[in-house]
Parts: sequence; structure tokens; C-alpha cells
Amino acid sequence: MLQQTRVAAVIPYYQKFLERFPDVRSLAEAPEEEVLRLWSGLGYYSRARNLQQAARQIVARHGAEFPRSEAEVLELAGIGKYTAAAVLSMAFGEPSAVLDGNVARVLARLEALRGDLRSPDRWRQLQTRADELLARQAPGDWNQAMMELGATLCTPRAPRCLVCPVRQFCRARRLGIAAELPDKRKKRASARVELAAAVFLDARRKSLLLPPPTGSQKSKADDHVPSLVAKLWHFPTVPAGGNPEDTLREFLAANLPQKTAATLQLEALAKVRHSVTYRRITVTPFVVRTKAVPRISGAKRVALDEIPGLPISNLTRKVARAAIRHETAGQIRYTPLLIGPQPSGGPRSEC
Repeated sequence: MLQQTRVAAVIPYYQKFLERFPDVRSLAEAPEEEVLRLWSGLGYYSRARNLQQAARQIVARHGAEFPRSEAEVLELAGIGKYTAAAVLSMAFGEPSAVLDGNVARVLARLEALRGDLRSPDRWRQLQTRADELLARQAPGDWNQAMMELGATLCTPRAPRCLVCPVRQFCRARRLGIAAELPDKRKKRASARVELAAAVFLDARRKSLLLPPPTGSQKSKADDHVPSLVAKLWHFPTVPAGGNPEDTLREFLAANLPQKTAATLQLEALAKVRHSVTYRRITVTPFVVRTKAVPRISGAKRVALDEIPGLPISNLTRKVARAAIRHETAGQIRYTPLLIGPQPSGGPRSEC
């Protein structure tokens, strides 16, 4: 949970998650939908799927006991060298050195290393140095100390060298370049993504959600939709090059009966902004009012007000909230207001 998420945000999720899944078997046997629901709001849902898949592997292959060898740990879904080293050292006292961004920065300053720390050759060099420095009699404590040092003192900006416990060993400090290291990485150019989404609404405020995209579904190279909806339930959403309404109509015409698609009225809502890594996303949502939510294979009908609480991507949640705000504002705007006390049985004044 702490990968890509702040500690303060994680704590309530962590507590609820452990209440529901107190051991590896309960997590392995749970429906994926429930796991994703408890994860909803943390984002990066592949982490939740990998966590459950790893639990199932641990139950099936290791008798519900976490494996102790690095090779076996690395076979678990979602676990790389850093996570393997952290678990093995802190939980079992195995001599495995962690290397994350904080530790890499500490080592780069200690050794006064220039260049891109994330380049494969440099990262291998840093891992070798981390292995050499590891306190093998207390690897878990050492790893936590190195990560904490990078997080609290040897920070990316304005490192606090005067109170650093290893300042006498730091080559970058002796050279007066600690604040310059590590060298800044070249950022990937941002990409602008334009999408259009359809929020169907019937008289009972039921809406339509499409099923999670599957790996078997082929998409164009510029189709960001599967990743942006985190392979979860989502509104009909398409890349919108040019005119969002025309693009969305083409999509609906291809997936709905011709007569139904031809009569749809699209009502544009305020644009929704979203960012994921290098992508800057703009979604134009449209409310599509209909007597009955259309039937699409695999799709489901859900009350609009319930959608934000479902296991969905943050992008889909933002679209749902935009539609809810729009509908709520409309109700307030058009609800008759009674003015002053009204005599029993008499006429009522409205505005």
C-alpha cells in the first residue's frame, strides 16, 4: 500500500484491510471484487490484484507460509528485488540489502556519483555497494535506518549535512556538492489525452458501467482507456480526437442498436481533469438521458449515486461525481420553493 501512496493516506485503508483479511488464506479466498472495493481510493489497482495473486501463490505453493528464499519470493506476483529484500531482512533477518530511491540518493552522495541513478549499470553499481555496506548481524534495522536517513536528513533538496550521522564518510559533502546530487533525471515529455465519456441516466437515476477491459481486447496504440480505467468497471469512454461528441456517438452507434443510437441526446457536462504519470487527461462527459439503460453484453446497471463507492478508477470516480453534481444542481434549480407561511387549504405561492 505504501508504494505510490502517502503514509497518512494508507493508515485507514491498512486497518480496514487487515480487519477483513487477517491472514493470507482469507485474502487468497476472497472475491477479487471485494479486495478491489477495500482498495478503492488508493489507485494503482494492479497492486491489489498482485497482492491477492501472491497470497494465492503462497497458499498453493508454500502451505500459507511466506517463503524464505529470495528466488521463491521473487516468483510471487508483484514482488521485485526491493520488496523481496525488505520483507526478508525485516521479517526474517535475512542478509538482503534494500535499494530504493532514498537509499540510492544516500549512496550516491556517499560515493559522489554523477549520472542517472536509474540507468541499469548505475543501479547495479548501487546495489553492489548497498550489499557491501549491509550490517549482516542486523539487516532489517540497517535497511530501515538507510531508508529513514534518506527520507529525513539526506533529502532530495537541502540535505541536512550538519546533523547527518555519516557526514564524515560522505565524499559529496567533502567536495561541497551534496546539494547538487543526484543529477536530475530527464523527465518524460507529458502527453495530452482527450477522452469522451457517456453517463447514461434513466428515470430512476440508473447508469451504465462497462466491464473491466481484458488483455484479450485489442486497442490502438493511442488508446489509453484500458490503463486509465485501471481495468475496472467504467463508463463508456473513448479517445476523443477532434470533436468529443462526434467520437462518442460513433462509439455508441457501433455498440448499441442502430435505432437506439440514432435517437440519443447528449448533454455535455463540465470537463474533468486528471493526471497519471506523464499523461494529462481531459474528459468531456456527456449525460445521455434514456427511458431505459441500454443492454450491452457484460455491462451492468448501477445507481449513479452508488458509483463513487464502487471499486473504480479515480478517473471514473471523477466523471461520476461530475454527473452527480450536475444532477444535484439541476434539482435545486428547478425545485419549487414555498414562500412564507401557507394557510391551510389555501393556494400556494411558488417561484
